[in-house]
Amino acid sequence: MKIIDLCHEIHENMTVFAGTEKPSIQRKYTVEKNGYALHEIAINSHTGTHIDAPAHMIAGGKFLDDYPLEHFTGKAFIIDVNKFAGKEIPTSYLKEFTDEIQNTEFLILNSGWHKHWQRVDYHSNYPVLSLEAAQWLTTFNLRGIGLDYISIDPVESQNVPLHKIILGAGMLIIENLTNLGSLPKQEFHIQCFPLKIAQADGSTSRVLAFVD
Repeated sequence: MKIIDLCHEIHENMTVFAGTEKPSIQRKYTVEKNGYALHEIAINSHTGTHIDAPAHMIAGGKFLDDYPLEHFTGKAFIIDVNKFAGKEIPTSYLKEFTDEIQNTEFLILNSGWHKHWQRVDYHSNYPVLSLEAAQWLTTFNLRGIGLDYISIDPVESQNVPLHKIILGAGMLIIENLTNLGSLPKQEFHIQCFPLKIAQADGSTSRVLAFVD
């Protein structure tokens, strides 16, 4: 079995959503001076590759710790959506994969946008689901939707309707994935366990794919 890391590395100069603070990673103690090494790390709950809980956008929505551990792992299927760069992903295109979506637990959208990481254009012109497509996906028994760009909504969106549709259905959103080009076109297994934080509206996550 091959394990593929789907996460971006966390560091102080990494890409973050506009208006949020970059991580602070400070060396507080060293072996040479103190006899042990220790870093102080400050990050927000939606840093890097991370999971959005319904509570992120939905009043009274579930926190990550409201879900059983089983909810963060399961079968996954990937769909290439790179041809919709700067456009909406229509329901008609997703319907070509109805059988696969019906039989999976995590749907992964591969736009190729992870290649723009650390660049200004990472924040714009990536594909986004149409509202109809998002609503259609909520009719399936999906645990979550993953994507390799900064937000399921356009960065400039004020009302974030796609977040509200998906999170409002109790599903998770996994944002800022990478290495999606290394995944097979057939079903694979994914895990996206969050940090064990009380009432987490989101969490940086180590997302891994397991491929036979």
